[in-house]
Amino acid sequence: MQAEEFQSALLTWFEQEGRKHLPWQSEPTPYRVWVSEIMLQQTQVATVIPYFLRFMERFPALPALAEASEDEVLNHWAGLGYYARGRNLHKAARIISREYQGELPADLDRLAALPGIGRSTAGAIMSLGLGLRAPILDGNVKRVLSRYAAVDGWPGDTQTARELWRISEALTPVERVADYTQAIMDLGATLCIRGKPGCPRCPVSKGCLALRLRITAELPSPRPQRGIPVRSSYMLVLHDETGAFYLEKRPPLGIWGGLWSFPQFDEHYDLEAWCQARGIDTAGLEVLTQRRHTFSHFHLDYTPLIGRILRPEKIAEESAIWRQPQEECALPAPVRRLLLELCA
Repeated sequence: MQAEEFQSALLTWFEQEGRKHLPWQSEPTPYRVWVSEIMLQQTQVATVIPYFLRFMERFPALPALAEASEDEVLNHWAGLGYYARGRNLHKAARIISREYQGELPADLDRLAALPGIGRSTAGAIMSLGLGLRAPILDGNVKRVLSRYAAVDGWPGDTQTARELWRISEALTPVERVADYTQAIMDLGATLCIRGKPGCPRCPVSKGCLALRLRITAELPSPRPQRGIPVRSSYMLVLHDETGAFYLEKRPPLGIWGGLWSFPQFDEHYDLEAWCQARGIDTAGLEVLTQRRHTFSHFHLDYTPLIGRILRPEKIAEESAIWRQPQEECALPAPVRRLLLELCA
């Protein structure tokens, strides 16, 4: 298929089958598109929708996001995972407010240079939010183009990614670019899926080399195999007579960066030393069963230890708080789940 034929077939399909009623498609400003695209990175649409609506209610425009504290932004992000996305969204909003008079720049390179955006998200903002021609290459589009052009190789590989960008650039039209961008994302999300793609209903199947060669199941090529490491830790859960729990703010970098969490220790003797320095008897701690939380690149096996503190004023560390379970706070999902379990 020529590029014009590919575009025409895809847009015709989109008119009948495409998704047109997602929350961020209502009043698709560059700001709303940007927030949705960041949330949708490595996260399903159904999961994102309630978070997007809640986020927009609190931060309806870029100035509100830029003026908010990082704690409040992360509180509205808590549960979505990959928290660097929320921190970068906040950083970028402040840069845009300071350097671009509160408007996302209508320039691909400047957009891509902002924290957490990158080339594909910048293209989505340009095309979906401003109607300007810009190719994209998110996960769904990588899958469509890998199969359509029978591109062998893991899409995360530099050479493979370069070839996919070349194809995306060649196929992106000048007219109706917003519809085209949404259409190719929808094709990957609804038909050209992992596992068993819906090839008989695909509007561009006539030109799909993977289908012709009967290798759709093999593309895109998977990431080279490697074992997922396992890390172990101890999580100290302290509460006082009022039911308030002790929380410490995580460092800005690393897992759960900037969120509030129970103190965490890699080794039991580190936990014992921390408790001894604060007059806490570790013999009185209740040990719960070990739990597992899986990140993209490792498993975290953590063991909660529960203790009651009679004089919480003795533990008043910098960047720490005593917080009632019902109080709003930016918590990692495992911490929130553990709190709910203990307060049930």
